[in-house]
Amino acid sequence: MKLISWNVNGLRACVGKGFLEFFDRVEADVFCIQETKMQPGQLDLALEGYHQYWCSAQKKGYSGTALFCKEEPVSVQYELPEELHASEGRVIAAEFERFYLVNVYTPNSQRGLTRLDYRIEWENAFLAYIRQLEEKKPVVICGDMNVAHREIDLKNPKTNVGNAGFTPQEREKMSALQEAGYLDSFRYFYPDTAGAYSWWSYMYHARENNAGWRIDYFLVSQKLKQFMKDAKIHSEVLGSDHCPVELTLEF
Repeated sequence: MKLISWNVNGLRACVGKGFLEFFDRVEADVFCIQETKMQPGQLDLALEGYHQYWCSAQKKGYSGTALFCKEEPVSVQYELPEELHASEGRVIAAEFERFYLVNVYTPNSQRGLTRLDYRIEWENAFLAYIRQLEEKKPVVICGDMNVAHREIDLKNPKTNVGNAGFTPQEREKMSALQEAGYLDSFRYFYPDTAGAYSWWSYMYHARENNAGWRIDYFLVSQKLKQFMKDAKIHSEVLGSDHCPVELTLEF
């Protein structure tokens, strides 16, 4: 079972930059996207053989997630249950026969950390939500989680300490998820691989110089560990400031 996650940084723009070519080529069983930046009806996306599920932000042109899957889920939930966190289109949880798949776009703490306090509240609510799902079935979490967990996960860790995406608070929340029983699939297979990134700034030729961050993840419940076969980062795929990431499960 092939799963793909990609922050497309505006789906309508990404469609004009090769999204469908990659989508057709990769032939994923489940394809999750973040930062759709669109409302229902703004794009007619014909994906033959796939069920489509969309979660848009109330604010136009902002955030948003979507999930495309060959197999129809048993059930689908949108957003976190708390009203405080239910307006930005950040979460789609699809229940399949063997597991829940949670597609997430974690809030960015923003320049100057103006949203860090909210981010921490959101992280606490997200972990509580995941734990509730895990009581029923194992969970796979994927998406742009807006944090580089370890120094190996970004090109310039020393100069980025305390910046959004690499604060002690954000890194601790990723640690808490992993301590709760979720494996970072890429690091499970490639614990010491450096230079493996999924996001690059549009400034300073960052992508050309591979001055990036690994902030897009597949986190997998320990209960599914035996079914994990591989994880990939498709850094060759353009069309966004992020690239797609992949997880393969074999049941």
